[in-house]
Amino acid sequence: MLEKLFHIRAQGSSVRTEILAGFTTFLTMSAILFVNPDILSAAGMDHGAVFVATCLAAAIGCFLMGLLANYPIGQGPGMGINAFFAFGLVKGMGLPWETALGAVFLSGLLFVLVSVLKIREWFVNAMPACLKHSISAGVGLFISLIALQQAGVVVPSPDTMLALGPLGTPSVLFAAAGFLLMVVLDRRGVPGAIIIGILAVTAASVLLGFTPYGGVISAPPSLAPTFLKADIAGALQPAVLGVVLSFFLMSLFETSGTLIAIAERGNFLDKDGHLPRLKRALLADSTAISAGALLGTSSTTSYIESTTGIAAGGRTGLTAVVIGLLFIAALVFAPLAAMVPGYATAPALLYVAILMLRSLTHLEWDELTETAPAIACIATMAFTFSIADGIAFGAITYVVTKLASGQGKQLSLPIAVIAALFIGRYLFL
Repeated sequence: MLEKLFHIRAQGSSVRTEILAGFTTFLTMSAILFVNPDILSAAGMDHGAVFVATCLAAAIGCFLMGLLANYPIGQGPGMGINAFFAFGLVKGMGLPWETALGAVFLSGLLFVLVSVLKIREWFVNAMPACLKHSISAGVGLFISLIALQQAGVVVPSPDTMLALGPLGTPSVLFAAAGFLLMVVLDRRGVPGAIIIGILAVTAASVLLGFTPYGGVISAPPSLAPTFLKADIAGALQPAVLGVVLSFFLMSLFETSGTLIAIAERGNFLDKDGHLPRLKRALLADSTAISAGALLGTSSTTSYIESTTGIAAGGRTGLTAVVIGLLFIAALVFAPLAAMVPGYATAPALLYVAILMLRSLTHLEWDELTETAPAIACIATMAFTFSIADGIAFGAITYVVTKLASGQGKQLSLPIAVIAALFIGRYLFL
């Protein structure tokens, strides 16, 4: 049956290898089990329910990717997007978390539509490279600020807005130790550097009496506090449609970039450089986004950590199915997730921020009409706590600078429409 479903022998693999690859990828992804509930609970969502939603949304995404597209790619709630959800939308803009979930649901539907109508490649290719790279870097800077605040490294200041906090506090020392541990383990090629760092800081905090011990295993918490709580009608309000567009763009670019990177690593591209079954892979990803919103979590996405499983020999969707089954099995670890303090997940956010900021190296620094929109996007995201406004400022700056400098022919229809929509939002909403 497995051979019929996944064509394992034809891909030069075996069931044992696929299972091992699934365990490998899960180990590198599993930090999201602790980080996602911690971040979304800051938005007022129930920690236990978000933990269950995280497990189930990841499992659904993995099953869809494995069974529908037959690729060894893990899925789960995206780091960075969850921070935007909690700190940018709910705490920053004052949106109810139910409305923010509605926006995630609608962005997933829009992603499904783009995937089914086969306009995704046209849309992605039409977007300027500087904005694609700046969105990733902007989210990285955004979550790095959140990480430093969560660890207590930076604190509010009435004079300078931000200032250096007291460095001798337990939260700062634990976070610094966790961050250094993650970096060193990753440099030494140890799989699961993030999850090891999170668990090490949590264990030390419990042993030293800073965090009460709450157990490790129990029956899964109730999903009821978040299940089907997405306010879709509220997300359709004109003032929120910009948020829906932002979620859509982030998901579209992140998923497309991740799929291409994974495909290159696994030699999945055909002789023309195209990814076979791309439509199915995008459909799996986009469907998981809307399903996750109904369960009670922010947008899911393909994980670049899937390359670790591919390096371990994973070649088919059986690897993704194994990852999904492990996320289901992880449901019993809710007490452990509840014990993880904020200063244990803060270094994980900072670590991910570094990876996202790498995209700055791809900017054309000698072309100001490319770098100015990128910096406008990045700076606005980080210092207004709004990824939506960052994308808006970047798009508007790009269109205006290209037109004013006589390079209007470089503008594509999608970027012109997006800029016009954001201008309309600022002028009339």
